[in-house]
Amino acid sequence: MRIFYSSLFYILLPFIFLRLLWRGIKAPAYRKRWNERLAFYSSSALSDVAWFHAVSVGEAESVFQLVKCYQNAYPDGNVLITTTTPTGSARVKAVMGKKVEHVYLPYDTPDTISRFIRHFRPKIAVIMETEIWPNLFYYCGKNRIPLLIVNARLSERSERGYRKLHTFFSRILANVNVISTQSSIDKARFIQIGAEPDRVITTGNIKFDQEIPADLIVQGQTIKNEIFCDRQVWIIASTHKNEEQVFLDIYKRIKNKCPDLLLVIVPRHPERFDEVDNICQAHQLEILRRSQGSSCTPDTDVYLADTMGELKKLYAAADIAFVGGSLVPVGGHNVLEPAAIGIPVMFGPYMSNFKEIETGLLSLNAAIQCKTPEEIEKNLVKLLGDSLFRKKMIDKAKYFVLENNGATRKNMTLIEKFL
Repeated sequence: MRIFYSSLFYILLPFIFLRLLWRGIKAPAYRKRWNERLAFYSSSALSDVAWFHAVSVGEAESVFQLVKCYQNAYPDGNVLITTTTPTGSARVKAVMGKKVEHVYLPYDTPDTISRFIRHFRPKIAVIMETEIWPNLFYYCGKNRIPLLIVNARLSERSERGYRKLHTFFSRILANVNVISTQSSIDKARFIQIGAEPDRVITTGNIKFDQEIPADLIVQGQTIKNEIFCDRQVWIIASTHKNEEQVFLDIYKRIKNKCPDLLLVIVPRHPERFDEVDNICQAHQLEILRRSQGSSCTPDTDVYLADTMGELKKLYAAADIAFVGGSLVPVGGHNVLEPAAIGIPVMFGPYMSNFKEIETGLLSLNAAIQCKTPEEIEKNLVKLLGDSLFRKKMIDKAKYFVLENNGATRKNMTLIEKFL
């Protein structure tokens, strides 16, 4: 079966590169560093590394906590972080700089994975969340590289797909030493798709352990005072196609009631910056882009965050957050960041990627789930007008985050067992 999978991957490679070219029209970074995707490297690399893989920005934010913990324990150890997307790559470089080595994860063919392993000679492989690559896992097993999937999660939809090839994936997962899951539900799903039960444990979600430095809060307040001119700020974070329209319509409806309100939009993907700008202009709204470097005026309606890696600072500059990817069937994004920073959080009905977090927050009335534009508008007006209600939500959300932290340390303990 793996031979068939590999043959199919080779056949699809030309089309995969054509897709990179197509995506590169809006995001030029997709046209660069193709050699890394085939595991060809022009320079020598640090070998005998602890290797961590994070697909994109969301997984990278989690892996940073784990890598910092590892570096504290092994200050002389070499660390490699791989990502799949340019946005994830940019985030690794921005946060970790030269403290780690970084390349793209090569495509999952036998020759590329073999070259990658020969080049870096990893002493341990730590895969974040839901990445299951048959050749990568096979060659880690063949080369006796301890392989861990940490902060693992598996959606119901993914479980159904993997179970159709249960025998194949049970053999692939046999190469994994430990799977540490975010929840007991995820644990059960990994076992259902073929993982050995005694290798699957639940350690919680590393996203609860994010650090909020004091200087980040100060930077946020500076943005609010100097750039947002101390206006009331509603931030819409990590938006996807067909979401911005909803918030722009709401903003226009309540603008007369809340003339001081500023709408901050942070698209999830940089290739959509211009698209979102055009949508705002079509609504005849006054828009200012962060890349322009100017401060808002009383006439500014929308502040478009068209830069990368600044979401936390912008959360700290806001009064209320709506986390996107949840009004369309994407599965939601990290709602713990604004909760930990200390602003009320709203999100939509599609939160399959964060089901336990969604349930926990809602059970404490620590967040608001809105299923329709009317519900968003109603709750926004309530939050804007009731400071005591806002404070209660903030306190409950911070309590929820604090009560659930500790997963990073648990996963670091697992890693140390294989070092």
